[in-house]
Amino acid sequence: MFADGAPPAGTAIEVFDTTLRDGSQREGLSLTVEDKLRIAEQLDHLGVAFIEGGWPGANPKDDEFFTRAVAGELDLRTSSLVAFGSTRRANGHAETDPTLGRLLASGTGVVCIVAKSAPYHVTETLLTSLDEAVHMVEDSVRFLAAQGRRVFVDLEHFFDGWKEDRAFSRRMLEAAARAGAEVLVLCDTNGGSLPHEVSAAVAEVAAWVGRLDLDLSDGRERPRVGVHFHNDSGVAVANTIEAVRQGATHVQGCINGYGERTGNANLTTIIADLELKLGLAVLPPGRLERLTAVSHHIAELVNVAPDPQAPFVGSSAVAHKAGLHVSAIARRPDAYEHVAPDAVGNGTRFVVSELSGKSTLQMKAAELGLDLDSQALTDVLEELKRLEHRGYHFEVADGSLELLLRSAAGWKQPWFTVESFRVTTDERDGVVTEATIRVHVGDERILAVAEGNGPVNALDAALRKAVGSAYPELSRIRLTDYRVRVLDTASGTGAVTRVLIDSTDGDRTWSTIGVSDNIIEASWQALLDSIVLGLLYARQG
Repeated sequence: MFADGAPPAGTAIEVFDTTLRDGSQREGLSLTVEDKLRIAEQLDHLGVAFIEGGWPGANPKDDEFFTRAVAGELDLRTSSLVAFGSTRRANGHAETDPTLGRLLASGTGVVCIVAKSAPYHVTETLLTSLDEAVHMVEDSVRFLAAQGRRVFVDLEHFFDGWKEDRAFSRRMLEAAARAGAEVLVLCDTNGGSLPHEVSAAVAEVAAWVGRLDLDLSDGRERPRVGVHFHNDSGVAVANTIEAVRQGATHVQGCINGYGERTGNANLTTIIADLELKLGLAVLPPGRLERLTAVSHHIAELVNVAPDPQAPFVGSSAVAHKAGLHVSAIARRPDAYEHVAPDAVGNGTRFVVSELSGKSTLQMKAAELGLDLDSQALTDVLEELKRLEHRGYHFEVADGSLELLLRSAAGWKQPWFTVESFRVTTDERDGVVTEATIRVHVGDERILAVAEGNGPVNALDAALRKAVGSAYPELSRIRLTDYRVRVLDTASGTGAVTRVLIDSTDGDRTWSTIGVSDNIIEASWQALLDSIVLGLLYARQG
């Protein structure tokens, strides 16, 4: 425990990421070996100290990952790769235990083994005695350390066991420490502990480990205290911060809070809090500003949409909507931002909605390089309020908002004009949807017909067929998401619908919107804005 209950500024804190193991247990998340290699590269780019790659022998995927990683496909510059496993089996021998053997065969210099540390789990799930549980962790750590491995011990269900039988918890800690464990990780495996419980337990454990009579004549350091929290009570981050304040110098968790059930402690939040709020040395110098990019990149790799409201790294974390806030931030950026957004690689956003004032619109226009006078801003604001009253929602449709502002500045898209479009659906050997579009490209009138697996896909195909030869850059633009919301459910099938389309050209993304009581018209509005904006970005370079 630190003397004043908080670590001195500059204290080094190790970050141990378990996204590739514990994080991959999130429901609906499945990682390929390629995914795991790419995620590990991103974690190394961020600068975490340790990357837990998986459990050798648990499945062919983890075996392939370690084989390829150790063979050179994973070039880690900052991080150390860790293999995870368990202690030897009950009443077995460490030298012949298959799990320990696979840990050694994985080729990593660091291994992390899990040991049940709550009496209830030892006797009821492991089905052995408390004495044998102590021998299991001691034998396993000593054997692995003798083979030249750095050994961390995850004391599973530690906080539950601490409440149940502290004497047994101390026996487990002491056995691991005497055998040569570098880190004693206190795990809240069920996620049921609260910060005040964590604070008291970690303070006592850290002080006790600091007083433990150990033979350190071989030059090894006293074991560090680490923590591993699950978020079942919604306080995994708070628990981690409190544990660090009470003496833990090793924190485990997952990027973006991935993990089974409600997730593991969110490292993106923990890292920023420890560095920016407590002034601790968590990442190598200059790496914190990579946090947002790495968070979003990993979200793309695991195919889970980033949480826009995630602290520090979310797109909404530094988005300001109310006109009063925006006016204040224009004068003093720190008025409504508790940290500088660029410290974590994020950036202030001014969200335009019916709550916005002219100052918000002026800032948004300035971001786009547009110079709108006071009357033009007033006109845009009135139009925006009128459209949002109809059901538009421009704070989630940045692309359509940009076109609205450019139109106010006098811009008109020069590439094509739409004369008409038509969509038909026939039942012949299944349902077939066909779209017909008439457009003008310069002086040429073009009619294009295309089929699709629905009206939006057919319209998209027909438009691209009509203008694609004139604008080949359209081939880079693709729709990544299509969302429909019914705005007045009481009207049933005649309700007004809002359509949002997300698009990308590989370098940037944008969202567009359409609203109508005809879902095809709403979709066409959003689709047309998406294509026009994509061409604008392509022509701007």
